[in-house]
Amino acid sequence: MIAKIGRGSNLYGALAYNNVKIERGSGMILLTNRMIETPNRKYTVSQLTESFESYLVANRNTEKHTVHISLNPDPKDKVSDDQFREMAEDYMQEMGYGEQPFVVFKHTDIDRIHIHIVSVCVDEEGRKISDTFEKRRSMNLCRKIEKKYSLIPATEKEQRRNEKIFRPVEYASGDVKSQIASVIRYLPSYYKFRSLGEYNALLSLFNIAAEKTEGELSGKMKSGLLYFPLNSKGERMGHSFKASLFGKNSGLAALEDYFTKCKETLKNDASKLSLSTAILNTIRSTNNEKDFKNILTKQGINTVIRRNNNGHRYGITFVDHHSKTVWNGSHLGKEFSINSFNERWTQKIGADVKQTVDQKTEILNVEDYKDSLLDSIHPLFSFLDSPQSNHQDMSGIIDGVGGLFYLNQNEDDQELQFASRMKKRRKRNL
Repeated sequence: MIAKIGRGSNLYGALAYNNVKIERGSGMILLTNRMIETPNRKYTVSQLTESFESYLVANRNTEKHTVHISLNPDPKDKVSDDQFREMAEDYMQEMGYGEQPFVVFKHTDIDRIHIHIVSVCVDEEGRKISDTFEKRRSMNLCRKIEKKYSLIPATEKEQRRNEKIFRPVEYASGDVKSQIASVIRYLPSYYKFRSLGEYNALLSLFNIAAEKTEGELSGKMKSGLLYFPLNSKGERMGHSFKASLFGKNSGLAALEDYFTKCKETLKNDASKLSLSTAILNTIRSTNNEKDFKNILTKQGINTVIRRNNNGHRYGITFVDHHSKTVWNGSHLGKEFSINSFNERWTQKIGADVKQTVDQKTEILNVEDYKDSLLDSIHPLFSFLDSPQSNHQDMSGIIDGVGGLFYLNQNEDDQELQFASRMKKRRKRNL
């Protein structure tokens, strides 16, 4: 089972969305908790809203006071109405909403029969109900509910799906084109990178390389992109594939536009400071390349080092799977350039490194950084923690990836449209 939690400031809109399902015959109210009853157990949106009014009046300063939750069992699960009611009560009680007014709607307009719960996240005194570690608590609670009601575990389903569509290229397995396509079509949706070099660092984790090409066509200079499969040693295998075979979003023009956007969004990104801190802590405790890589890998950070034919290191890039960002070492600061690392590892300099980050700036230590961002690691990288993976620098990179929800073809289009309208409305109100 997968839970989705949404927050907003439009209680009426959330109730109206669910009420439309009822009017169309594809929804019903399964349960109400601490709600004003009606004689016939039927409600208008206005009648439902009345039960929340005193909470909203008491609200002190919580802008997004409305919580809209959906609980989604696997389509193959056979869940009775009574079980849905019990699940909703269990979920709301464990998440801290057991004493809140809430209404549970059942939706039957798609094969994935599921329930929606609408409530408010401020109590009778107007105080906000804590949402600390909400995603993690929700994920753990979903696993408990799956066991209690013998539901198909969502984590197993997602892991099977990930193994098929998003893993390093294995040249010997054949159909290399499809293997490359399953990676490059999705990477920009999850990771930010600002150059072809950073893009290649990320691609190398999947045994893929991209190369810019230039040539003359009809008297005009044209440029494009070729993709190559690599083996586990980073050596090219087989022939190249034109980017046009994978769609325009995989081509050079689209990627260059994406590089520009990422340069802007990463200018003041907090991940730079967090990543720099993690690296500095690791520098202090190591004096060689192997140990440095291993320690960062265990924290969800890949180190990709570029070498020439003679084995000399000439570049270093960090892939941070917590913030889903890619950073060339020199972009983090001169102390993270490859020259700095070459000097340190050649001279075996270790614990005497000086802290170069401004001491007045509040920074996270490595363990805080790891714990606070663990929930945000995307399940598409779960293969990196697989014992079967033999790619260099891959061991132990990610654990605990289950329970994150991402969209698929069975997703309810109306739910997506509703969420989009709520986002646009919030932006207009800013």
